[in-house]
Order: sequence, then structure tokens, then C-alpha cells
Amino acid sequence: HTFIALSSPLAGQYGDTDYMMKAFPDSLKEYVYLLCYNKMGQDISVCDYWNDPHHRADYLSGNTFLPLLNGEKPHMFMKEWRENFLRIKKLVMIGGPDDGVITPWQSSHYGFYNASEYVVEMKNQEFYKNDTFGLKTLDARGDVSVCVQSGVEHTHWHSNITVFTNCIEKWLI
Repeated sequence: HTFIALSSPLAGQYGDTDYMMKAFPDSLKEYVYLLCYNKMGQDISVCDYWNDPHHRADYLSGNTFLPLLNGEKPHMFMKEWRENFLRIKKLVMIGGPDDGVITPWQSSHYGFYNASEYVVEMKNQEFYKNDTFGLKTLDARGDVSVCVQSGVEHTHWHSNITVFTNCIEKWLI
């Protein structure tokens, strides 16, 4: 009944984090799309979430996961996936500014960069405004909860007692 997204790249990933530099040591964020937006790249997990705001057309045509999931690219299962998403009783999105991996960190709340790398909040995203997968409907029902927690690094979300107490525990009852 409750879907808890714990520091997840819900709107995508784009940035030169330490994690990305380990995965792609010779590539800066400006070039990762060349690897990610093709058949071979789609076999690499981070590429499924790579959302380059400077190469939107390539993202929509070459990414076979996130644009479908978020209803940014039409597909035959859109209606069914939207209906299934709306069966959720509560969506809990957890993230924060000190994550260090999810970039921008607001992606954990469906916010993401525009072409100027300015973060556009969830309610101003096209998939929200068009309600492509039901996020706007879920929010209008009052069934979206956002929890921002500072001071938590990406690898510590699952074991941080403050995160559990402030963001998760009440939804498990």
C-alpha cells in the first residue's frame, strides 16, 4: 500500500559525483550520454537513470527505462502502468542535500535539472503537469509525502535511525 523511495533517482541522474567518477573515470557528465543512450549502454544500471538535460532528444530515444516509467515517452503499457501506480495508497519520497550520489538530490523528490542546470521542482515537471503516470493525481489525493533529511550520505540512508524515525516509521504502522 505504501511505496517508500529512499534516496532514489526518480527523475534521473546527471552529475559528476564520486560514484560516477568511479564508474566512468575518463568521462565527465557532458559525455556520459554517448555511452548511455545506446543498446550497450542500456545494460549498465546507471544508464537506465541517466537523464542528460542537454541531450533531451537522445534521452527520449535512447533510454529504454526511465522515460517509459515516468511517462515521458509514449508506449503501449502507459495506461496500465498509470492505473497500477494509482493503486498506491501513499508515496513517500526521501532524500536530502548531502546525499553525494543522487544528482541533483531533488531527483529523489521528482525534481530535476532543466537545460540551464537549474532544478525544476516536481510540480513544474512536464510529467507532473501532464499527469502522465498519475503523480499529479496521487498528489491531489494527498497521498504524496516528501521528507528532506540533511546530513545523510547516500550509503547511510538505510541505516540512519533519524531517517527511520523522521521519514519511515509512521508509514509502517
